[in-house]
Amino acid sequence: MPHVRPSEPVHFQQRDDADGRHGERDADDRGARAADLGPVEEGNLMLKRTLSFVLAGCLALPGLSVAASSAPVAAATSAAAATSASSAPSADAALVERGRYLAVAGDCMACHTAKGGKPFAGGLPMRAPLLGTIYTTNITPDKETGIGDWTFADFERAVRHGVAKNGDNLYPAMPYVSYAKVTDDDVKALYAYFTHGVEPVRQPPRKNGIPWYLSMRWPLKIWNLLFLKEGVYQPRPERSVEWNRGAYLVQGLAHCGTCHTPRAVTLQEKSLDETGGSFLAGSVLSGWDGYNITSDTNAGIGGWSQQQLVQYLRTGSVPGLAQAAGPMAEAVEHSFSQMTDADIGAIATYIRTVPAVADGTAKARSAWGKPAEDGIRLRGVALAATGIDPARLYLGNCASCHQMQGKGTPDGYYPPLLHNSTVGAPNPTNLVQVILNGVARKAGGEDVGMPAFRRELSDAQIAALANYLTAQFGNPAAKVSEQDVAKLRAAQ
Repeated sequence: MPHVRPSEPVHFQQRDDADGRHGERDADDRGARAADLGPVEEGNLMLKRTLSFVLAGCLALPGLSVAASSAPVAAATSAAAATSASSAPSADAALVERGRYLAVAGDCMACHTAKGGKPFAGGLPMRAPLLGTIYTTNITPDKETGIGDWTFADFERAVRHGVAKNGDNLYPAMPYVSYAKVTDDDVKALYAYFTHGVEPVRQPPRKNGIPWYLSMRWPLKIWNLLFLKEGVYQPRPERSVEWNRGAYLVQGLAHCGTCHTPRAVTLQEKSLDETGGSFLAGSVLSGWDGYNITSDTNAGIGGWSQQQLVQYLRTGSVPGLAQAAGPMAEAVEHSFSQMTDADIGAIATYIRTVPAVADGTAKARSAWGKPAEDGIRLRGVALAATGIDPARLYLGNCASCHQMQGKGTPDGYYPPLLHNSTVGAPNPTNLVQVILNGVARKAGGEDVGMPAFRRELSDAQIAALANYLTAQFGNPAAKVSEQDVAKLRAAQ
């Protein structure tokens, strides 16, 4: 339901007028305001990484989350050839710049930069269910509080093997299982950037609010023995260079499976590449659905063209198909939108060949919906004294941007709710998250925003509105209760 932030004030629902007329705020209140998006800015960054890892009663998040990269597939070598040198690679300008690109591709800043903080200095709070609050660590080259005293061997061991400098095992919220496929050259470039291209920041780590008995890491040694597959990506000779490049990025560097591949009860991804039966078949990550992005026409994105998928990764928006929100909006803004055309094209080429995984869905997520007529019926009619009228909620909170019939604007400035994958999904969780937390996304030179309604609307009102939206514009089988909304609200 996001829209591009306009240059004039837009209509918002007044807090005391949730079922009826429009209110109007100041011009500076348009789009997504800090008061509305505060929980998102602090909470959504953790959604992409925080997987609620629980293993033998021990669950915590790592201090280190190192980037994915984008070196040519031709650079891939076997794991046995992994560099064991303890000194840093040459930090020439070209290598540092390449490392910077790889850090962008891996979206390192998302987890390691606190709101209003210095880049990569850590301190971002990550709230893990049943644990408390965990703060990300400083990965700047400060020698006392960052990684300035790490050798290349220390860095490589953390990135590809999940073991920190002090010997502690990292928890798999740091996707080292995917990064095990990263080539030697890419790890060297990342190390050069983080040791020579990032400003050192002295910022001691904040103490995590986790009981000691949940912070023990020794069970992860067993977990790694079972589920960490060592070895860099090996190109498939029967496939094209572009396909192999895309596979390398998706499986390792961009770690797409972290959000989009289902997990077993022991919390490992069920498949790490396209040869497995459930790779990219969809998962749930901290209250957001990571949709099925296999080649299945209904359950996945098999109906998308190459150009449409490239456009989505580049901008987060394909009118008539999808609008990125939540963790995916962050990935678009901080990572995909800044990658090269060749890399984005390679990712799209590979993803479109991932074997289809069906789930019985009757139609594609973007194929649902019909225009609404309730707005015409309700215009000029007095407000009801009691009760919740979902059509009025739509008219009062959504119609000024998405239009009364849900068609959006002809130029796509405000996206339609018809043929929208968020509204047409079989599970309305992401729709509720968007209503609660809004959308904030910058890509392609556009500032895209939608206000959060967590302060304006109650749980009952949001449930009623979401059910109206799915019944009218999306998948009518998708239902949400007031209790479901309350749980999602409390998780932020």
